[in-house]
Amino acid sequence: MRRCLGILMLAGAVTMLLSGCLRPHGLDGDLADDWPAMRAPTIFVPATDTCQARTTAVVQASTYETVPCSRSHLAEAIHVGTFPESPSAARPEPGSPALREARAECDQRAREVLGGDWHAARVTLNVALPSRAAWTGGARWFRCDLSETKSVDNPRPVIRTASLRGALIGDSPLLHRCFDPKLIGENLNYMAPVLCTEPHRAEFVGTYTERDLSWAEFTAAGERAHRQCMALIADFAALPYNSELPYRAGSIFYPPSRREWEDGDRGVRCFLWSDDRKLTRSMRGVGPQGLPAI
Repeated sequence: MRRCLGILMLAGAVTMLLSGCLRPHGLDGDLADDWPAMRAPTIFVPATDTCQARTTAVVQASTYETVPCSRSHLAEAIHVGTFPESPSAARPEPGSPALREARAECDQRAREVLGGDWHAARVTLNVALPSRAAWTGGARWFRCDLSETKSVDNPRPVIRTASLRGALIGDSPLLHRCFDPKLIGENLNYMAPVLCTEPHRAEFVGTYTERDLSWAEFTAAGERAHRQCMALIADFAALPYNSELPYRAGSIFYPPSRREWEDGDRGVRCFLWSDDRKLTRSMRGVGPQGLPAI
């Protein structure tokens, strides 16, 4: 009978068993191939079609949290897109072409989800990015978030307990309608929303999109926005767009903020303005007889 020699060595917390004839069950004697393969590292990507308790411009895995849209929340993620692959590229800065392209993608998705143009309602669209550390680690996503806002003058998000999906379809309470503007001297202070059957001097007529102007060029050409809005007013109220139109209506326009403009939001909101008399009905399609000269 062959004798087997087992030597047990204890060195600190390490125990080694040397044996010429015993082999533990399940081992083949090659220690190098018995370790499980390590999983490839994964990059955190936020979920879409979820709601968040807070709004944020930067999403971090360490603080990421979603809530059901039926519970109190301030933002709703409607889409997660991907920047073009470019390992050496820096994270897109405000006003960069990459961020403008991302915002355009978010804008299109927002219209599909809402069932209409978000500029026409108390809704705002934000683009959230990965942190700089996550970007360095390979993250290339962007998230599109929608929020309900307080008013046309105050874009601060308000708490919701329902999804915004389909929120602009039909007679939505979020849609801009009629307003009774409050002035300080000749300067607009704020737009007080009212029913169109109540006395008012302003009504939302639509949004036009600027394409090629910089922010400086836009602010230096105020008459351009006025003319564009007057064209929308004429179409909305079924009025001839001619030299008589300024005697029937004026305009109020709300552009995006400078930061939003530089990031690619060029939607300018337009309102019909009745200077000398208050209206008590919507001016949609009223024609020359419904909106006499003012």
